[in-house]
Amino acid sequence: MTEETDRRPETPAEAEGTTGLFTALGKMLKLLRERAGLTQKEFGQTVGYGPDAISAMERGVRVTRPELLEKADELLDAGGLLKQAIPEVREAMKKARTRHPEWYRSYAGLEAEAVELHFYANQGVPGLLQTEDYARGVFSRRRPLLDEATIEKRVADRLARQQIFDKWPAPMCSYVLEEVVLDRPTGGPAVRQRQLQQLLRIGSMRNVEIQVMPTGIEDHPNMDGAFNLLTPQRHPQVAYTEVQGYPRLITDVQEVRKIADRYGIMRAMALPPTESRALIEKKLGER
Repeated sequence: MTEETDRRPETPAEAEGTTGLFTALGKMLKLLRERAGLTQKEFGQTVGYGPDAISAMERGVRVTRPELLEKADELLDAGGLLKQAIPEVREAMKKARTRHPEWYRSYAGLEAEAVELHFYANQGVPGLLQTEDYARGVFSRRRPLLDEATIEKRVADRLARQQIFDKWPAPMCSYVLEEVVLDRPTGGPAVRQRQLQQLLRIGSMRNVEIQVMPTGIEDHPNMDGAFNLLTPQRHPQVAYTEVQGYPRLITDVQEVRKIADRYGIMRAMALPPTESRALIEKKLGER
């Protein structure tokens, strides 16, 4: 859902002129991590982030949040160097916002301030859940083919959207994923494995519920494609769909209610979060 166009996407830092700050912090973070002999995965495990998020921070396309800088300063023996940047980071975070193509900005603005987000996916993993390699696999196989620079720009933009999980108070998020989404090896078998691990990691967050719709379900209430439902602060719930590159932001109360009703039925029919997690673990070969 929610694909970016050929127009150059900007990260939040670029939109507000703070690129230099986060690029410099990312370089320092990488240098200190490597000096400590830690991989991105090892470092991420100690500070509570996945390797893709750490990679995005080190490249300056994702905000290095104050709490991470606090932990990293001690863990990487930075001697207060990273902590010194926290006031500037807090100030930059006040201004930061994700910039998107014109046709997508209405939805992007609503998503960034949403208090509730609900997703139904029947073809691929939703963008907010994708690992960096999975996102690259998606864009690399897009037709017509995209050039390498465009692919990297789109991947960076997608990772930047995932900062919504870092917000506090955190939005309540739910996902209903068709089982085939877990089985499709987008980007290759190794990428699929890491993507399944990402689903388990994000699914363990207190504000996120991931449910799987088994392929064997006969009476499916929605055969019309994927959609998103979101509730912005102080605004009614809206829906978003995208078919063959044609986006549609739905604000009509009756239309939104029909989609929300279908989503409620799907959540009731899908596996509960605990059983969904067990199925994902089984597909990972952990059970």
